Amino acid sequence: MSAKRLTLPARVKALAVPLPAGRHIRPDLDDDEPAVLWLSKTSPPPGLWEELRAAHSVTGLWPLLLTHLDGDPARPWVEGELLPDDMSDPATHDPAALLSAWWAASAAGQDGWPGLAPASVTVHPGEADATADREAAALLASRRPWRLGLAAAGRGADALAVIGWDGPVNHAGDTAHISAVLRSWEERFGVRVVGVGFAELFLSVAAPPATADEAVAVAAEHFAFCPDNVWSHDGLPGYAATLVGAPAWHFWWD
Repeated sequence: MSAKRLTLPARVKALAVPLPAGRHIRPDLDDDEPAVLWLSKTSPPPGLWEELRAAHSVTGLWPLLLTHLDGDPARPWVEGELLPDDMSDPATHDPAALLSAWWAASAAGQDGWPGLAPASVTVHPGEADATADREAAALLASRRPWRLGLAAAGRGADALAVIGWDGPVNHAGDTAHISAVLRSWEERFGVRVVGVGFAELFLSVAAPPATADEAVAVAAEHFAFCPDNVWSHDGLPGYAATLVGAPAWHFWWD
């Protein structure tokens, strides 16, 4: 069987990297559905996320640090609240068009959509991966409860759609739209998907905006992508100030 056609369980079984105890998660825990996520039983040991990330090009498995809904450790991962059949292919969506449409729907009273922010530097993949490794270690060392997840995805941005995560459902019912924007951020800013919560997303950023002007342009994309993030700050300039030089972006949807 071609490596591209291997199922998630077959990929996990073929791993040379030792894993902690865990199990495969099917959508709605339906035994008739194929598994879309491998989930560890407990928090992963330090260094494992990084080792699995480094092996991704061979295994086709993207590692995710997963945290649960506050007050309910079973949601969404243990209960299989995943909807992969509702998600389209991220490659079929234009991130600029998506962000423009979201801006028009959410930015009442703001100026017109400014367009995509330019990349400030050329990001080497190795630098982006190293930043992701550091952010994963920082998340794992935080007080949040984390489990390890594995998704059979060609790139981190696509992992969210592959597993059928619907955390942003009140903003984007098709998570492939979110993944399409993340693909663009991977290329322009060296972003990597590191952690996912019930309706939260944790990204590493190898090339964040370096100046206030650059940050305002990026903040406009963030506002279109996740308005809830920006509404809690003093408008776009206040939010943009938090992005200058920041090696991590955190999003949450209401």
